[in-house]
Formats: sequence, C-alpha cells, structure tokens
Amino acid sequence: MTEAALRERICLLARSLFERGLTHGSTGNISARTGDGGLLVSPTGTSFGRLDPARLARFDAGGRHVDGDRPTKEMPLHTAFYDTRGTAGAVVHLHSCHSVALSLLSEPGEDFLPPLTPYAVMQLGRVTLLPFFLPGDPAMGQAVRGLAGKRSAVMLANHGPVVAGRDVEAACNAIEELEATAQLALLTRGMGPRSLTEAQVRRVVDTFDVEWDA
Repeated sequence: MTEAALRERICLLARSLFERGLTHGSTGNISARTGDGGLLVSPTGTSFGRLDPARLARFDAGGRHVDGDRPTKEMPLHTAFYDTRGTAGAVVHLHSCHSVALSLLSEPGEDFLPPLTPYAVMQLGRVTLLPFFLPGDPAMGQAVRGLAGKRSAVMLANHGPVVAGRDVEAACNAIEELEATAQLALLTRGMGPRSLTEAQVRRVVDTFDVEWDA
C-alpha cells in the first residue's frame, strides 16, 4: 500500500469508529507503520471523525517527527507496542464506553475479558488490565514494555483499550471485538453466563494459532 493510500485508510477507519460511537470528541489515537519503517500517527487533540490525511504526524524510521501536526500525547503507548511486538503494523487506542465501564468493575491483572466467544480469543488472545495512569504518562508505555510483547491488547483502567495488529484494519477489527466482548460481559454480568470451557478455548487457540499461554 502506498503512503497516500495508507493515510486515506487510517482516516477512513478512524471516521468509521467515531461515527459508530466507539470513541467520542477528540478522544482516541491511531498509528500505522509506513513502508519505509516510519509511522503515521493521528495528531494530538483531533477527532477521529475529522482526521485530515495530509496532517497526520509523520515519523521516520529513526523515530524522528519529520512532518505533519504534533502527534498524540500517547506516543509512549504506541512505541511500546512497536518496540516489543515485531508483528505490530498498527496500534489503535479508543475511549469506548463498554470496555471502560467493565474496567471500573475489575481489578488490574490478567484476563480482563472472559472468553465468551471464539472471536475474542482469536483476535485478542488474553487482555491485560493495567492500572490507572494519567493521560500521556510515559509509565503507560513502560507498563506495556513490562509485558515483553506477550500481549497484543491491553485495557487501561478508567481510560480505554489499546490494541496492536498486523495492519491498521486488523487492529481496528480487534479493538471492535474487544468493545463488543466487554458489552456482552456487562449485559450478562451476574447472570452466570456460559463462557467457553477450557477445552473449547484450547481448540480455538490451537486451530487459529493464538498467543494465549505466555
């Protein structure tokens, strides 16, 4: 994909997320690898519904900001995923309502999402709930680095999910799956929902080569 096409794709997908209420106002940020190893990143203080392809922040392969507007203050989150996961081609962070709500009812640690559907397992693997950090705090990136690349998705308590994918479409699909699973968890909370059994999860993990045990 050319850089021009990637710029358009980032803005198209971001607008779709915004228009369906998966992030609001000027919340959320998105980045993707360019063909030369650099990054395109949504600017700080911008709305997913109104991103301009020409104004995306551009970083070169050495991590230098070389063009476009000032990037999101959550750059430590993005670079932590790129530096620790060699397969990461894009990172998306939202302030999606159901996942944030579920984080208010959970304690930091492993397995933020119950294995309610095979697709959550397939697209996300295990999701770690990280503790609360101030927005833009570099400690968020340090917490992701502390996972040593073993997670493609994390949930920031009282804040929002962050997902890395092989490309920008995969990352957006996965973060939508995270939000949908959080909504299912809330809808069935206290009702004794029938999650996938350990054997069923194992079949999904083995069949679709999911990172799960690390």
